[in-house]
Amino acid sequence: MFFLYASLIGGCSGSAGAPAPAANPIRVADSSAGSKKQQVLATTGMIADAAKIVGGDRAEVVALMGPGVDPHLYQPTARDQSKLKSAEIVFYNGLHLEGKMVEIFESLAKSRPGKIVAVSRDLRDEQLLAWEDSAGQHDPHIWFDVRLWQQVIRTIEQTYSDADPANAEGYHNRAAAYLKELDELHDYCLKHAEELPKEQRLLITSHDAFHYFGRAYGFDVVGIQGISTETEAGLKAITDAVDLIRSRHLKAIFPESSVPRAAIERVAQDSGAKLGEELYSDALGAPDSTAGTYLGMIRTNFDHIVNGLKGSP
Repeated sequence: MFFLYASLIGGCSGSAGAPAPAANPIRVADSSAGSKKQQVLATTGMIADAAKIVGGDRAEVVALMGPGVDPHLYQPTARDQSKLKSAEIVFYNGLHLEGKMVEIFESLAKSRPGKIVAVSRDLRDEQLLAWEDSAGQHDPHIWFDVRLWQQVIRTIEQTYSDADPANAEGYHNRAAAYLKELDELHDYCLKHAEELPKEQRLLITSHDAFHYFGRAYGFDVVGIQGISTETEAGLKAITDAVDLIRSRHLKAIFPESSVPRAAIERVAQDSGAKLGEELYSDALGAPDSTAGTYLGMIRTNFDHIVNGLKGSP
């Protein structure tokens, strides 16, 4: 792993109700679309989706981690060396989401300021939730609060504009159009949360990815595992979840697309709760699925959660 880390650094030291929001946001083209595109690497699908929308015709965006890939456990490969080397801009989440790559990104950022960008960088501490598993760190799952994700869009826009000031207006226009769609998505979530009585707004999932969601939209949230999927579910966590489900007469609990199901399935079996539709937590769905974009991912999750807790098919 040390050899791979050193080679990566060395290679990069040079250059349900109301209508849903649209799944594909408005695209605003640049007048200079025929000129050279910026080569952009994003770690997760959520970040890559945002980078493609804001970059438009001026950016060629590649995602390092595909559908179903767990960023907490992702191990950089030799092939990643060429991707990092060829990328003019690298967007990563930060807040230790990409647990195995933290040192790589932090080292690269020192040699390529403004080009290796944590999209969470402009969020204030008071906007972030604590990561209880580790003193002094914050919960990295910021995309589940649409308002916080809007700040990520602004950070991406600023990064593009600083790197390519001649086309700043195009980046701004695309970001502004997308921010309006995110306003609609946020309103959709708030409205449909009201379909559930407050006592039914309890979300139990495989791991602690949904606390920003809970804070933004009024749900109590319990993860069987910790914030990082490196933490295995203990017997006490399973027993406590079973007791909580029974006391609240919860109708459904939810597996996640990027987390093994063994623990959540045991909780469902022991508690009698139904195993609801799979949620997308740390990764988007397949490109041709309803959760293949950020807008689609959030709406799909919200519909699955509300319908599951209501006991709807």
